[in-house]
Amino acid sequence: MFFRFFENLVDPYEDFAETDTPPRKLWPFLRDYMGPFKRVFWVAAIMSVVVAVVEIGLIYYMGRLVDLLAGDPAEVWATYGTELIWAGVFVLLIRPVLQALDVLVLNNAILPNFGTLIRWRAHKHVLRQSVGWFENDFAGRIANRIMQTPPAAGEAIFQVFDAIAFSLAYIVGAAVILSQADPRLLLPLVIWLALYAWLVAWTVKRVGPASKAASDARSTVTGRVVDAYTNILSVKLFAQNSTELDYAKEAIESTRSTFQTEMRIYTVMDVALVALNGLLILGIVGWAIWLWMQGSASVGIVAAATALTLRLNAMTGWIMWALTTFFRQLGVVAEGMETIAQPIDLVDAPDAKPLNFKAGEIEIQSLSHHYGRGLGGLDRISLTIEPGEKIGLVGRSGAGKSTLVKLLLRFYDAEGGRILIDGQDIAHVQQDSLRSRIGMVQQDSSLLHRSIRDNICYGKPDATEAQMIEAARKAEAHEFILDLEDLQGRKGYDAHVGERGVKLSGGQKQRITLARVILKDAPILLLDEATSALDSEVEAAIQETLYGMMAGKTVIAIAHRLSTIAQMDRILVMDEGRIVEEGSHTDLLARGGQYASFWKRQSGGFLGTAEAAE
Repeated sequence: MFFRFFENLVDPYEDFAETDTPPRKLWPFLRDYMGPFKRVFWVAAIMSVVVAVVEIGLIYYMGRLVDLLAGDPAEVWATYGTELIWAGVFVLLIRPVLQALDVLVLNNAILPNFGTLIRWRAHKHVLRQSVGWFENDFAGRIANRIMQTPPAAGEAIFQVFDAIAFSLAYIVGAAVILSQADPRLLLPLVIWLALYAWLVAWTVKRVGPASKAASDARSTVTGRVVDAYTNILSVKLFAQNSTELDYAKEAIESTRSTFQTEMRIYTVMDVALVALNGLLILGIVGWAIWLWMQGSASVGIVAAATALTLRLNAMTGWIMWALTTFFRQLGVVAEGMETIAQPIDLVDAPDAKPLNFKAGEIEIQSLSHHYGRGLGGLDRISLTIEPGEKIGLVGRSGAGKSTLVKLLLRFYDAEGGRILIDGQDIAHVQQDSLRSRIGMVQQDSSLLHRSIRDNICYGKPDATEAQMIEAARKAEAHEFILDLEDLQGRKGYDAHVGERGVKLSGGQKQRITLARVILKDAPILLLDEATSALDSEVEAAIQETLYGMMAGKTVIAIAHRLSTIAQMDRILVMDEGRIVEEGSHTDLLARGGQYASFWKRQSGGFLGTAEAAE
């Protein structure tokens, strides 16, 4: 209960005003995250000062104690006994309580919650980015920045209160004590402080950029290593271990080089600090002894000055380390901001409303999209798909089929033209409401590293067990699911499938993906070679299920195996971003154009050209 009080002072998951354009500068960026901690930060700052004052007070009292002990013991006890008892009570009881409050605020109220708040909000922001945004970076590097930025920011905040605020208060207190003893003792302290400040400035100026470079290099290593692990099948299949090692070594060596640069700065700092501390000890202690020899200072003053100086000597390395850690961690945060603070590149319109789905009519008007390259993609496509109509899409690789599907899902904003669903421009409806009305089965079935149950219910989390099993049965998946068991002994629908479903065969993954879409039961259905990973026997069984799924839905199916779309209401042939033919299977064969040519060249129902996702 005692710890929980401090741990619950800030809720890292509290609601906050999300923004599509986070601050791109470091301090405004951090200030946004610090909002919920304002009061706790004030308490932490005050407690740091209080703890520093207590430490200074103890040193001051030690000097006083030395002077008191110069007298007769009996007289000292008779005169100052009560004071000495209270001093003992303070050291034994009050000081630990103050210290405990200081560390409870830092260790229990701030550190766990501040990092959690940043990680939660950063992850929430990144999840809102478009598919295109993720396609332009390594997943490993994105994840690394999400993971390393929060502890770096937390460490920076910790140093502010644990070291910086404490040391500032300590130095001010030391100056006060020395000036009370003899103002001349301030001179060596001021000279040392000026030189120390110069060394700090020199170090900080170089540590921040060096740390950012080192952090960026580490993220690159993570991205490359994760890329190899994620695609380990290709690495093994093409015997490219040495290539991947060289690719990783290049990034690892860059990390070593940037880290060496960073460490050189610390070495120079450490050597200079030792020399400065020698100046501090000689200046203050030597001067205090000289004043004592002149009769201008008591033994207690010399003792207090010596204790202060030795304490400062011990603290200087810690303070420098704290300051450089502070700025080094800010460098890590700055590197993480390159991902976390990027504006959302595809947002809901300010007046966006949920899609008001009626019948499922899709109208495409002069649609163009070239991914900013001026070529590829789509070129002024116009098309109307009636409610419940089944459309097949065929064409060579790069013809624009997948681009059309991605724009319909609004994974990208079209560069020209628009798409209407039941008369509503999809650029002006809420993205989640749009995608909730669309079910899609992709050629590359990607599963989450979770249980079979979680994967099937992903499109309909509130589905009952019976509904889930029925969907699996329709996808011809129920029987093989019952035989599954993972390394942790979880069986059947509780078995985990591995990263991207790596523990399953291509056909098994495809059937689970089909079950997920069947369970979702969306009124618009997109199929991108939905049965390509299935063997002929299973495909024949699922084809009937697919046609049953299509009943009453508006369907767009991309096909490489032309036999799978022969029964569609209409087939569109695409080439170089345009629709060059359309009609039924029979009409297109009779026309003798591209579709007829594809049909003649196919073998076993496949298009006679190399196909790939656009």
